[in-house]
Amino acid sequence: MKLYNTATNTLDSFKPSRTVKIYTCGITPYDATHIGHAATYLAYDVLQRRLRDLGHETKCVRNVTDVDDDILRKARELGIHYLDLAAKETARFNSDMEALGMIPSWSEPRATSAIVEIRNFIGRLLQSEHAYEVNGSVYFDISEVSDFGALSGLGREEMITLATERGGRPDDPQKRDPLDFVLWQPSLPDEPAWESRWGAGRPGWHVECSVLAMRDLESETIDLHGGGEDLIFPHHECERVQSEAVTGKPFVRHWMHQAMVEMDGEKMSKSLGNLIFVSDLRNEYDPRAIRLAIVAHHYRAPWSWDKNIMPVAKERLETWIYAGSGDYGLDEVRECLDNDLDTPQAVKTIDRFAKSGNGISSAAMLLGVDVAAPYQIEAGRTGQEI
Repeated sequence: MKLYNTATNTLDSFKPSRTVKIYTCGITPYDATHIGHAATYLAYDVLQRRLRDLGHETKCVRNVTDVDDDILRKARELGIHYLDLAAKETARFNSDMEALGMIPSWSEPRATSAIVEIRNFIGRLLQSEHAYEVNGSVYFDISEVSDFGALSGLGREEMITLATERGGRPDDPQKRDPLDFVLWQPSLPDEPAWESRWGAGRPGWHVECSVLAMRDLESETIDLHGGGEDLIFPHHECERVQSEAVTGKPFVRHWMHQAMVEMDGEKMSKSLGNLIFVSDLRNEYDPRAIRLAIVAHHYRAPWSWDKNIMPVAKERLETWIYAGSGDYGLDEVRECLDNDLDTPQAVKTIDRFAKSGNGISSAAMLLGVDVAAPYQIEAGRTGQEI
């Protein structure tokens, strides 16, 4: 299997051991699951299906960031407890993932479950002088590492620009360097706080993923780390350097990132309000059609949502269901997936066999589409016959 490696900018052979340890950055549960989320997690779902088909065991950890600036701000706006908001939106997310036929995560740890480990992690960084404390805040000192920016391949000014756009606060006057990043911060009066020897506060964004990945996968080096490409910098760059500063070992063997999904030429995002929610689509379409709409696009190629996507996917699903059971196209689909997870070509391959009336159920299952399952639409219309 060859997969594009963000760290090397090349198509690299992916040769993990029998048990493959994967970490994907999960949601901050303050709103519903949108197509961008689904596209990201579907990529790693299809990857796991092919790895299991090859005889591997996969352990994929996907975290839940249940304490964060965004969720605290939204909970404040709604006048509810941040954990109540997290519970509600996590349940909705899990319902969407189950409907889409996702392989269940090996574990789904919450950031708040790891406060003890996070404090210990930060303590080790302070002890090794990779971090410093100012007025109850603890920052990672990027001058203590020689390769900050190696994962993203960005120059200093580009990193500062992105850090500004993505909540990194380069203008924080307490920092020694604008690119130093927060490991621990004092909480505002209405925010949750945990005691530490630097004062009461809460973790920064990046530190939780380093701790949860190593804790739940029981390894200082993991096989593959994934997420949306907007996380390459600063989130994954910061994860990498802080983890390696603590362990002295490579944090990740292979970095894999999902491209952005756009809407009318703009990035699909909560801040722009141009989101397509999975839960809304489920009211009109079988979740398998939603899945097909997404895997028809390559994980590494940005694409734009439009009104014609779902009708095409619905028709495709009906054709596949009608073709029925059989192993036609299976080896061809395996070859496609081994070529940088080429799901668009895999879909075209299955289309070709299905339109000829050949059973394609085994090949479809490699993409996570169970053509034998009942046809379902969420809005009370289930068990429909085609």
